[in-house]
Order: sequence, then C-alpha cells, then structure tokens
Amino acid sequence: MEQTDLHCDVAIIGAGTAGLAAERAARTAGASTLLIDDRFAGTTCANVGCMPSKLLIAAAHAAHAVRTASVFGIIAPEPVVDGVAVMARLRLERDRFVDATLSSIEQIPADIRQRARAHFIDATTLALDDDRKVFAKAVVIATGSSPTVPPMFKVLGDRILTNETIFELRDLPKSVAVIGAGPLGLELAQALARLGVDTAVFDHADGIAGLKDTEVQAELRAILENELPLHIGVELEVQAVVDGARLSWTGSTKGAQTFERVLVATGRPPQLKDLNLHNTGLALDKKGVPLFDPATLQCGAAPIFLIGDANADRPVLHEASSQGAIAGQNAAGFPNVEPIDRGGRLSIMFTDPPLAVIGEPAGAGAVIGSASYADQGRAKVEARNKGLVRIYAAPTDGRLTGATLLGPGMEHIGHLLAWAIERGETASGLLDLPFYHPTFEEGLKSALRDICKKVHSPLPRRRDEGVAAGG
Repeated sequence: MEQTDLHCDVAIIGAGTAGLAAERAARTAGASTLLIDDRFAGTTCANVGCMPSKLLIAAAHAAHAVRTASVFGIIAPEPVVDGVAVMARLRLERDRFVDATLSSIEQIPADIRQRARAHFIDATTLALDDDRKVFAKAVVIATGSSPTVPPMFKVLGDRILTNETIFELRDLPKSVAVIGAGPLGLELAQALARLGVDTAVFDHADGIAGLKDTEVQAELRAILENELPLHIGVELEVQAVVDGARLSWTGSTKGAQTFERVLVATGRPPQLKDLNLHNTGLALDKKGVPLFDPATLQCGAAPIFLIGDANADRPVLHEASSQGAIAGQNAAGFPNVEPIDRGGRLSIMFTDPPLAVIGEPAGAGAVIGSASYADQGRAKVEARNKGLVRIYAAPTDGRLTGATLLGPGMEHIGHLLAWAIERGETASGLLDLPFYHPTFEEGLKSALRDICKKVHSPLPRRRDEGVAAGG
C-alpha cells in the first residue's frame, strides 16, 4: 500500500529535550507540527546523561561519607561496595525517569509523532525511510549528539565504554581508564574511584574541565589528585590484552598499566551525518555543522533552525529546552524571525566539590575578586573546606559579569550568582543583601569585597561590616 506524503508548518527532527520543547512551542504558536524520531526512546538526559550519572555519583557520595566519617568521631568499618546492587539501583531509578519522559511523549497526538528516520531532499522537503516525504514550511534540527571513539581505541572492542554503555554494566569493573578530562570524564572518574574502582584519567590536553580560569583549574586538579591520578598532557599507546586494555603513556608523566575497561569520554559531537545537509544549501563550518544565529537559532536565511546538542553550543539540558522554545516560536512564525536574549551561561560539574561556571570569562581589564574555601566557616564545620571562587566584574562600577566557583554548595550558589548577573547586580549591591551565618554563601563575601576595593566602591556599611563572620 502506497504511503501518503505529509504536510506541516513545522517539522522537527529529533524527540529529545530540545525537539520536544520546539514541537510544543511551535504548536502553541498555532503551527501544525510533525515530530520525527526513529525511536522515541526518551531524552539523552534521562537515558544516558544527567540522571544515571548523578545516580552513580550519589552512590559514590554515600561510600565516601562512610569512609571519611572518622573525622567527626564516627568510627565505621571500610564500606563494602556491592557493585551489582549499585548498578541495579541506578538502572531502576534511571528507568523511572525514562518512563516519565516517555509518558510525556505519549501525550503528543499520535498523528504528530512520526517514527522514522529523515533526511533532507531540499531545505523544506524531507524524505523518510518508509518512502514518504514531508513538505514543511520550516524545519527544526534537534538530532542531538553521540559519543565519539577515536580510532586508536577501536582495537579494544567490547572493552570500551562510553556514557551510553557504562550504565548498562551489571557490576562495577575492577579498574577503569577514563579518556578525557572534561566534565563528564571527571564526574564519572571520581565517582568510580570512590566506589572502589581503580581509576585513572588521561588527556592529551594540558587543562581539565574546559576551564579558562587557570587558578581555579589548578585548585580543582590538586583536589582531584588527592583521590585518583590525573595524567594530563600525555600521549597514549593502546593495546588489547587478554585481561583488558594495556595503556602506555608519555609526556607530563610516564607509565603503563592494564585496565579492565576503558571509558572514552572525549566528547559528543553533533549527530548530523545522515541528514544530507548538502541538499539544503546551508553554509557549514569545518566540522560540518550549519552556521546559525545564536539569537534566533536560524541557519542563514533558510527556514531551518538548529538546536540543542545538534549545534554544540551550550550542550546542557536547560539550554536545550530554552533553544527549543526559541526555535519553535521562530519556525512557527517564519519568515518573521525574532532574536531572543538567551541569557548568560551557566554550567555545573557535579564533582565533589562541585564546580559552577557562570557568564563570561574574565577578559582584559576585568576586576577579579577571589576567596578560598580552605578556611570558610561552614565548610570547616562539614570537613569540606576546599575550593576557590573567582568572581569577575566590570572595572568601572563592579557590575558582575561572570564567575568560576569551586567549593561545597556551588551547584546551588552558582544559580544565585547567575540570577544576580542576569539582573545586572554589582558587588556592593550583593553585599547589601542578607547572608545568613553559618552558610556556604558567606564565603562569597570576601570575593565581593575584593571587587569593591579594586573598583573603589565603598562597602555598604548598612549590612556588611567588612570582616569575616566568626563562629
């Protein structure tokens, strides 16, 4: 039986976080929509990203708390980590998150959901793998990303893990080499180490976590190296052996070790290769990603919008959702496309201590206020006194422009500071607000005062006495 071609105002390719947001926004704006996905398996976050990784980290926190309880006079034996139980609980809870996303997808009308693969015939015509065509007035690309495995590691076969396979392990491995010192690699490496897995991190680059602030980067590296080896700035040779993978490295450090598994965390490039983008007439960058306007998500002047992990710009969930909303509205209104302020950057790495990067890096002439958490009151109470915060401000008036925060509670404090930056707050303006004692938030005050001093802004004496809070 011949399949019927489809017509719509907006076709969305990909039903992840960004695609779902785009479809919802376009339909709310009055457009007829089609949501095309080959699996409708749920979001990257729920399946293989945010949620399962945090479940592993939560188990690691529990083991670490037992292991370090003696500092408080609580004597406990060395924790016994049941790897099978850890992974079983992870998958049980992960699957509940996935089921919730699948339930929300099921609420989308069935005629909108099209289970198929799509590629471009031209800028507004798609071919589906069931031989149907989709004729749309605008197309939103929300195909996400996928893990990349450098060719040198492919000799390892099934010894390789990625973030899409590690959570399917029945048991924790005895040893893991983590390739890549980005946020994902560092989060998982620390968690595995705390769960008793012999873990080491390798990266050919000189930096970690993608940090531009070298002082915070050095602090983070020193903290993590107390728990596991970081071989940064090294070149690797890889060999498959009977009992795992043999890694040899030279560079800043030199050595060799056999690992049961190798977790490749070298990045997740956009998943675009099967879309036949050459048929669209779009200009592509050197990696094959269409050039797009970050304020509208539009690709050139075409009725095509690129969002979420597929554009490799701010690849985090809240950004994917926001981009979906912007692109969905603009696709529905095409050719009337409106630039929308996407706000400042906020990214968080859930190591212990956590790291938050907010706004813009410190540029030339920026004023920087610093504060160490090594002697911070609440942090010392909890024996978590490590970390460094650096807040950036305009030299003219102390208006906050960004920050790199490493320390306890920074996954929460980072939000507060991001909101303050969005509102155009100054260092003196924040010091004029209440800081409860004893809290982690108090640790920001020294950095804020530092900024005030450097921009010759008087401290707001109504609320800030200018000295560190005591006990």
